[in-house]
Amino acid sequence: MKTGIHPKYYKTKVVCACGNVIETASTKGETFSVEICSACHPFFTGKIKLVDMAGRVEKFQKKSATAATAQAETKAREEAKAVAIAAKKAKRKAAPPPADHNS
Repeated sequence: MKTGIHPKYYKTKVVCACGNVIETASTKGETFSVEICSACHPFFTGKIKLVDMAGRVEKFQKKSATAATAQAETKAREEAKAVAIAAKKAKRKAAPPPADHNS
C-alpha cells in the first residue's frame, strides 16, 4: 500500500435524536447527529409508527389542501365562464337582426 494517500480515521460518536449513542470510526470527523437510528427506526424495532421529521406530513397535507382548493376555484371559474358564454349566445340569438342602412 502507498503511504500518505489514505484518509485519517477518527473515533466518532453518532448521537441520535432518541438519545442513542453509537461509537464507530469515520474519516469525516469526531461527532455526528442523526434524526433516526437502528434503535428507533420502525424497521428494526418492529413497531409501526409515523416518523415525521420537520413536519413533512403536515407540509404535504397543507400542500394537497391548497391544491384541492385551487382546483375547485379553477373549476368554478370555468363553469361561470361557460354560463356567461351560453348567456351571451342566447342573447345574440334572441336579438333581432341589425337593420340594413343602405336602403
